[in-house]
Amino acid sequence: MKVKKLLDKLKKDVITISPDATVYDALKIMAEKEIDILVVFEAEKMVGVLSKRDFPRKMILKKKKSKKTMVRDIMTLKVIQAAPSQKVSKCISLMTKNRISHIPVLDKDRLVGILSMDDIKIINND
Repeated sequence: MKVKKLLDKLKKDVITISPDATVYDALKIMAEKEIDILVVFEAEKMVGVLSKRDFPRKMILKKKKSKKTMVRDIMTLKVIQAAPSQKVSKCISLMTKNRISHIPVLDKDRLVGILSMDDIKIINND
């Protein structure tokens, strides 16, 4: 199955955030939306991602304050990404190899969705 077909079935919004937002604001959005990742956008371009795993590794252990730290200070810059034309199996391979649970899907530079391992498992069980 191609990524585009899976995204069409999921029909879910991708939540983005500015790199200039505070980590506190990011965590608040993640809690309210019950999501594990935010795509970081600046000037209509993806510049990174912020996942729930970034917080303990880059904030708590370094004793940083979430209301004083900007997303840009802890976001992941090197983002593994997929294209809509890719096979879902390739995404699974990328996520497994890189030990990540989410992968943004971009059509050229335009964000069209995000896939998670949970999404793939749910669709495969239908």
